[in-house]
Amino acid sequence: MQTITSADGTEIAYERHGNGPPLILLHGGSGTRRSWETLCPALADDFTLVVPDRRGRGDSSDGETYGLEREVADLEALVEAVDGDPTVFGHSFGGLVALAGASDLTLDRLVLYEPAVLVGEHRDDDLATRMQDRLDAGERLEAMRLFVEEAGDVSDVERLPWWPEEANVDLVETVIRESRAVEAYDLPADPDVDVPTLLLTGERGPDHLRDGAFELHERLPESRLVELEGVGHVAIESEPGRVAVAVRTFVPNATTRTS
Repeated sequence: MQTITSADGTEIAYERHGNGPPLILLHGGSGTRRSWETLCPALADDFTLVVPDRRGRGDSSDGETYGLEREVADLEALVEAVDGDPTVFGHSFGGLVALAGASDLTLDRLVLYEPAVLVGEHRDDDLATRMQDRLDAGERLEAMRLFVEEAGDVSDVERLPWWPEEANVDLVETVIRESRAVEAYDLPADPDVDVPTLLLTGERGPDHLRDGAFELHERLPESRLVELEGVGHVAIESEPGRVAVAVRTFVPNATTRTS
């Protein structure tokens, strides 16, 4: 385990794995760096993986105030800690962080798996407020249930094999503040992203995230969209081999393999 200090003094903990060009992995809203444990072995032969706990979770500390710009500053500190220009792979909220920081950071490429970008009718969502209402009523588990079912498009959370034992209910407050950041973010008509970007979406992913990925593809000048058949929002865990092939194919310095 290593740490770097972000601009506001927050300590960001991260692990390094593998050998090759640098690839920073930013996890999504309800997870920690452990979310990448299934995918890391499929990439470690081709990349130096930098896998942090985003602020407020895992082994990282937290700041006194929160904003998306602080997450971007954390990413900037990670970028400065690696040798060379990294590719950043962001999943869900991690994808929003990567997208928001791309204009100010020196990167090689972006990989965004269903980044948490709301477009069209989805801009009216008030998930954060509804989660807060449940938390205020003392229903911590129900607040997380709401997030998993609505943000992840899960019809019945009780059918998930890891619910509720691995639901990370201690992160509810963190998830709520990040959901507010998602709802406040307005995708620019002309995003200031000048690096090649791979957009990944699952055929069975949530409609609001798929719509965001397709819209982002239309607005970015150098993007490639890959739809993974038969999977949903968490193919980084359910289909790590297929995700790894897409990443290796997109990053030219990696060793391209077909299985």
